[in-house]
Amino acid sequence: MGGEKRKKRDRDENSDDGGHGDSSSKHHSSSTIDHKQSQILPSMIKNKQKRSEIHSKLKHQKKVDKRKKVKARDAAEKRAVELGEEPPARQVPRTIENTREADETVCKPDDEELFAEIETDEFSAVLKGERAPKVMITTCRYHSTRGPEFIKELQQVIPNSEYYKRGTYDLKKIVTYATKKDYTSLIVVHTNRREPDALLIIGLPDGPTAHFKLSKLVLRKDIKNHGNPTSHWPELVLNNFTTRLGCRVGRMMQSLFPQNPEFRGRRVVTFHNQRDYIFFRHHRYVFEAKEAKGTESKTTEKELIAGKKVIARLQECGPRFVLKLISLQHGTFDSKGGEFEWNHKPEMDTSRRRFFL
Repeated sequence: MGGEKRKKRDRDENSDDGGHGDSSSKHHSSSTIDHKQSQILPSMIKNKQKRSEIHSKLKHQKKVDKRKKVKARDAAEKRAVELGEEPPARQVPRTIENTREADETVCKPDDEELFAEIETDEFSAVLKGERAPKVMITTCRYHSTRGPEFIKELQQVIPNSEYYKRGTYDLKKIVTYATKKDYTSLIVVHTNRREPDALLIIGLPDGPTAHFKLSKLVLRKDIKNHGNPTSHWPELVLNNFTTRLGCRVGRMMQSLFPQNPEFRGRRVVTFHNQRDYIFFRHHRYVFEAKEAKGTESKTTEKELIAGKKVIARLQECGPRFVLKLISLQHGTFDSKGGEFEWNHKPEMDTSRRRFFL
């Protein structure tokens, strides 16, 4: 009994000493808790109207702070230029694109092997101008509701393209027929549940065959304030095709279009690769001049030459869609004995920062 009383007395003494030592830490933790409680977040408010008001205020304050930072940065740069000093370096934001995993197949400007391959690949004759691009467009055996409209707009985008009904013909017979008729490419629009969901692009006569998943299709009629394209040959813009595979896919897209665009038509076709998704856009650019404040009018060529203040803007013509490469096959289409250059598999997606194009 005496030993138990002694242990209890020692425990009480130790607890009394520790209470005085931890008073500062307890005070610090209580102050942080009070600060967190004083900072009211919109998600903590149950009233919907009050919550939206506080959210809009916080959003506005965030914009004001950002504007102040930009003004301070611009003032510092201007001051440094006036003093003849180097302006402070701007911070580069960390994105998934600029922190991508290192890839050995990224094209380099001094890669002689790459240039040798480009000179002798399947697209060199078309891209050098030795053959004029001629494209055949067809569908799968089962048609869709939006398929004919999509094909009609594709014909307006791609010059020298013709549509043939598929019927019951096998795809290999269509490839043979298109080769005899001196077509340089074959595009097959695949549909599923009455909706275009894939594109098969076959280079003729020697391939390759690319299979793309098609998504987020928006036709011209569904684009707000859309423009109507002319029959001029468009300019072509290819962005971010940086690897060997991306270069090959980019050259395949390039071989669908003539290599001498007609600038008078002011048409631009864009294939923009971002995180292995190829975004397709079709625009025409418009030149406008401001006569007075708040009023705009279209200009003529004489006014452009006169050197007036001209504003250029883009007008989308449609269609709009996204492509995702599924496979790239050697030669023309062969579902049984075809040899693949590249084939996407789920186990290849090991990281969000790993890209192939």
